[in-house]
Amino acid sequence: MYGNRLPGSGPKLEVADIFRAHGAAWRAANAGHISLDQLKVMSAIERCRTAALGGHVARCEDCAHEHIAYNSCRNRHCPKCQAGAARSWLAARETELLTVRYFHLVFTLPKPIADIAHQNKREIYNLLMRASAATVIRIAADPKHLGARVGVTSVLHTWGSAMTHHPHVHMIVPGGGLSVDGTRWIACRRNFFLSVRVLSRLYRRLILEGLVRLHEAGKLQFFGDRVELVDRAAFNACLQPLRKVDWVVYAKEPFAGPKAVLAYLSRYTHRVAISNSRLIRLDQRGVTFRVKDYRVDGPGRHTTMTLTTDEFIRRFLIHVLPKRQHRIRHYGFFGNGHRAANIARIRHLLGAKTPGQEHANDDSLGDTDELPRVLALPCPSCGGRLIIIDTITPAQHPRAPPTTARAAA
Repeated sequence: MYGNRLPGSGPKLEVADIFRAHGAAWRAANAGHISLDQLKVMSAIERCRTAALGGHVARCEDCAHEHIAYNSCRNRHCPKCQAGAARSWLAARETELLTVRYFHLVFTLPKPIADIAHQNKREIYNLLMRASAATVIRIAADPKHLGARVGVTSVLHTWGSAMTHHPHVHMIVPGGGLSVDGTRWIACRRNFFLSVRVLSRLYRRLILEGLVRLHEAGKLQFFGDRVELVDRAAFNACLQPLRKVDWVVYAKEPFAGPKAVLAYLSRYTHRVAISNSRLIRLDQRGVTFRVKDYRVDGPGRHTTMTLTTDEFIRRFLIHVLPKRQHRIRHYGFFGNGHRAANIARIRHLLGAKTPGQEHANDDSLGDTDELPRVLALPCPSCGGRLIIIDTITPAQHPRAPPTTARAAA
């Protein structure tokens, strides 16, 4: 049983603990209904930072304390592995920040289409990201609105706070763009980027047109209580009510400067369905975790939820992305092909300096496997520098922690 623990009193509850304790039984009970990608994610999370993946032994230069650390699985769905990936990604984005105001948009899918996406993740997720980006780029290029070529960074999320299936895109956009001839920076109004009403109408049209094309091309699959949607007439009838209602495109307040953009991205880019920090307890009732009710304002917005362990695992795994599905994408002048040149040109037009790039000398990332190597982590005993003195091959049992006599030596 894993309950609440005081800081420093022991390891906290992790998704890996839940998988190790109940994963085998869940896989057996759901055999034939689990995808290979989901099985791989469960295996990676269960093995992450354990002897199964190998590791290394490091010794402090100052106090001779020896520290054993196991390797990470580096799976993009692992809650423990995303912090390091986010830091690396953010370091690159920091060099691309522009000295302009940034805006935050959110594009969601109506529930009927989200339900279709549950059975057609790759096709619908791709459509969601392409259509939302095309919406912003087209409206911004219209001289009646901004008349400029903008840049877009999109982040795909597929979950709500309770890990239900809720696909949506968080979009970060600089407040302006390049003129058609590329000779001017055209800034938007201080607290207004584009009309959300105009955005929502074009977004609705692009999504619905894309769905019809996918259906006509035979790229959508339907199972269970949605199998009747295979018929084109039934599919069109399902979409018809959505053509007559307003689709909400949510526009948040603009960020308070470029640094606030980085702070936001650090929380959102590499987020998974649930972080370990939200887990509270694992017991006979199930898994208890913190949730946020977005329909409520004030203190009552934050509460807790308990799911049976089987349901918790099921909800976590429905957010496993298809193989090679990119959840962070760049469009417009942030497009990867000409991003560096476009950013340099914009900085020139804005009269802004190019930020210096610091390259840390990390011997642990060298081209050889020769020992010793320096760890970025400080010594947990005295804060000194740790030097790798030995490696642990995968599935090999580590040697015992150092004795007092060995530490003194």
